[in-house]
Amino acid sequence: MIPEIGHFSLILALSIALAQGIFPLLGAARGNLAWMRMARTAPLGQFLFLAIAFGSLMHAFISNDFSVVYVASNSNSALPLQYRIAATWGGHEGSMLLWVVILAGWTVAVARFSRHLPEDFVARGVGVMGLVSVGFIAFMLFTSNPFARLIPAAADGRDLNPLLQDYGMVLHPPMLYMGYVGFAVVFAFAIAALICGRLDASWARWSRPWTTLAWVFLTLGIALGSFWAYYELGWGGWWFWDPVENASFIPWLVGTALIHSLAVTEKRGAFKGWTVLLAIFTFSFSLLGTFLVRSGVLTSVHAFATDPARGIFVLVFLGIVIGSALLLFASRAHRIGLGGTFHPVSRESMLLLNNVLLAVAAGSVLLGTIYPLVLDALGLGKISVGRPYFEAVFVPLMAPAMFLMGVGPIAHWKKASLPDLATRLRWAFAVGVVSALLLPFAMGRWSAPVSLGLLLAAWIITSSMAGLLERLRHSRDLASIVARLGSNSRSYYGMLLAHIGVAVFIAGATLVKGYETEKDVRMSVGDSIEVGGYNFRLERLAEVPGPNYIASRGEIRVTRNGRDVSVMYPEKRTYPTQKNPMTEAAIDWGFSRHLYVAFGDRLGPTTWAMRIYHKPFVEWIWWGWLLMSLGGLLAVLDRRYRVAASKANRALSPESLAGEAGAAAAP
Repeated sequence: MIPEIGHFSLILALSIALAQGIFPLLGAARGNLAWMRMARTAPLGQFLFLAIAFGSLMHAFISNDFSVVYVASNSNSALPLQYRIAATWGGHEGSMLLWVVILAGWTVAVARFSRHLPEDFVARGVGVMGLVSVGFIAFMLFTSNPFARLIPAAADGRDLNPLLQDYGMVLHPPMLYMGYVGFAVVFAFAIAALICGRLDASWARWSRPWTTLAWVFLTLGIALGSFWAYYELGWGGWWFWDPVENASFIPWLVGTALIHSLAVTEKRGAFKGWTVLLAIFTFSFSLLGTFLVRSGVLTSVHAFATDPARGIFVLVFLGIVIGSALLLFASRAHRIGLGGTFHPVSRESMLLLNNVLLAVAAGSVLLGTIYPLVLDALGLGKISVGRPYFEAVFVPLMAPAMFLMGVGPIAHWKKASLPDLATRLRWAFAVGVVSALLLPFAMGRWSAPVSLGLLLAAWIITSSMAGLLERLRHSRDLASIVARLGSNSRSYYGMLLAHIGVAVFIAGATLVKGYETEKDVRMSVGDSIEVGGYNFRLERLAEVPGPNYIASRGEIRVTRNGRDVSVMYPEKRTYPTQKNPMTEAAIDWGFSRHLYVAFGDRLGPTTWAMRIYHKPFVEWIWWGWLLMSLGGLLAVLDRRYRVAASKANRALSPESLAGEAGAAAAP
């Protein structure tokens, strides 16, 4: 009866979500305080019943209850326990249940940490989040019920997709969904602010940490997905511009623009309309990713479903969310105001240009992802848009954005001077140019793309250090320096760390693309091959049993200049249930290089096709993503946001808005 308990809990959660989405909004419109206060209590009830449903589904996997269709389709009695737990969200239905559990968790957090905000403002924001929950829970109950019974029960399950039987996929989906769903918070409160007419600095200040936290989770989710694809798929790449990869990257780009736009709205009261549009589109692109993954319109190792009925439901829901939000924006646009004025050369103008570049880059990725699908849907033929298009369009858009990343934090608000900026950044630019010209020769050969990438990376780091030294130059002793590094400045140092993370990522991506070595070879036991200055010798082959697979494992000894470097063990695994051969690459990890070996096809009893890589500095790609995430987390912990929360009730009150708007508009 446990699956029935889970199903009933889903129905109760839908009922509570309906109440959460209707009564607080009506209460705010009518001034009914009791109805508005449902926004404080309903999220906890919804989260409780969704947690019961999720726990019931997980119990079905752990206990091998193959009378549940979803369990029989995604598990097996031989599947190790950790993967049976992860299989709870390893398929379409379970991943949607995880999505709504996370959404309910975000809503509970918002209700808990917004106690100092006006009741009507919270009621509208939490009400919008309730309506989003209604859409997704209804989607599950009517098209994707995870508790549907299989009669008679299967003797055993079809097993989890072997690609997903990996620790990376245990963590990747929850992190990605935390990011996707987290953007629902800033979306909901942007809608609430539009309804209330409270698009001001206090709204932006309250929204910034929530937006940044969602961005941190999405960053970690994308990084984990890239890392998983690198070591699990056996092709040695870290980004393929796969449509589902793009579906997560687009909201990340727009979310990055949103973080910077919120900073301007908070500091100067400017960009208010632009910030609201970014909030709407960031969450809308998260929903678009859901449609792409679950509609069956594309084929990908990351895609979940191929049922068009599900795709139609999500597409209709997406249209309702985006359409209603844009209609509301259009009806209230004339009341938003322009905010603070600024000079064409100022921090505001540079942040605006950076935002535009990020938005155009997101649009270019969206076009390359959607255009082939639209042509196919209209019966106009099939085309493939791959790496050449994205690199030809995306990289030129990002290069000036990376340059502005170095200049923007140095420029003054309202008005800056180009000669002054040139003077303050001359040494940073000189160091960047020298590094870009000389470092490629240290790698063995010079090339223009590598030099450009290193120039941008060095420029970001040196300009960031120049800004930091300028910030600390008036400190006369260690105590004053420590004071400047206090909790009130964590947002600045978080920004600094995130920007350095971008530089590290650019350096890693540039160097591995410019200098990696790859060889596809045929190897028998005793054969050797040299790749990237390393000698790879196939010592022996063996058949090795796993918990639910049989592996053909090779032992490869790696030497350099006659010295042992490593012993690597690539595998080709066969899962008896699904009969799918899967490649398990062997990687010798290193800070400055990876050695990568993957089996291809068996060509004889002791002969295999192999792919061998030498990848310099590829690890820096993920170190860069990690630094970006740590920078965002440090910014979230800035004490200013906690202090701002205690003052938000007064700041967001109608009486304060006119005064603050007047101050923001002052030159």
